[in-house]
Amino acid sequence: MSGVTRWESSVRRTLRGMFDDAGVRGWLHVAELRRPAACVTLDPDEPVPVGSVYKVALMAAFCRMTDAGALDPRQPVTIGPEDRLPGPTGVSVMRDPVTMSLRDLVLLMMSVSDNTAADAVHRRVGAGPVEELCRDLGMTDTQVHGGVANTFAQLMTETGSPTLRAALARISDNDVTVPPGVYNPISKASASPADMARLLRAIWTDEAASAESCAFMRETMGRQAWGHRLGSGFPYDDVKVSGKTGTFGAMRHEAGVVELADGSTYTAVVFTQAARADSKLPRADAVIGAAARLAVEELRGNA
Repeated sequence: MSGVTRWESSVRRTLRGMFDDAGVRGWLHVAELRRPAACVTLDPDEPVPVGSVYKVALMAAFCRMTDAGALDPRQPVTIGPEDRLPGPTGVSVMRDPVTMSLRDLVLLMMSVSDNTAADAVHRRVGAGPVEELCRDLGMTDTQVHGGVANTFAQLMTETGSPTLRAALARISDNDVTVPPGVYNPISKASASPADMARLLRAIWTDEAASAESCAFMRETMGRQAWGHRLGSGFPYDDVKVSGKTGTFGAMRHEAGVVELADGSTYTAVVFTQAARADSKLPRADAVIGAAARLAVEELRGNA
């Protein structure tokens, strides 16, 4: 316990108890935006598979490329049925060819977590710019590994399944042992809570890209359709929550920013892995918001 105050130890015990009660393992990093050293954490430097949370880094790399003139955000992209990746939202569920700008594909991949839109953006941005962004911001525990397309391919290989549907069914079956590689961060889009907090802080302080691009990213993250995780801990009209969820098997995450009515702002990153593989676990979703709220309240009370 050396170097950890009694207050910090107490908060961590409370958080672990909340995660245990919800039936999940939890990782957390909540910090004041302007004073990142003022933070509440649980295993903040441990990388885990992050599902769609990687799309935040992809968006930031896209913005840097548009700033440099390497990409035209208005470039039209046509996506046909053969280009679609599985997913429950956006272009992923459309049956006919769709044409829209790169910038609007970014909006879809962030606001409704459209996997097909994200794959189209990633193919135009490329792996190099995303890796460069992570290096520049000190995100040493973050890897994108081709995004959702690679994650799906790896999942089929690791489960020995002929189709993605069969692979997803395998890891969703509580009576079947999940192959050990499935939740290994080495082969999939992965990050630590601390890394995602660095990225969020860079976006909210205009350090990730130009001021105009950072404003676009903040606005885009504010349009996320889902409020059942991080947002559930702050159900007030005068509190703004901007974020990006991520789901992969038993893992449920959100990385976002909470802006209170008095102007105080907090980066909030909560990752979880449930003990059960059910697709619907309301308590596992809700504990993300509850844990973030507790951390914010502790930081405000000890400012």
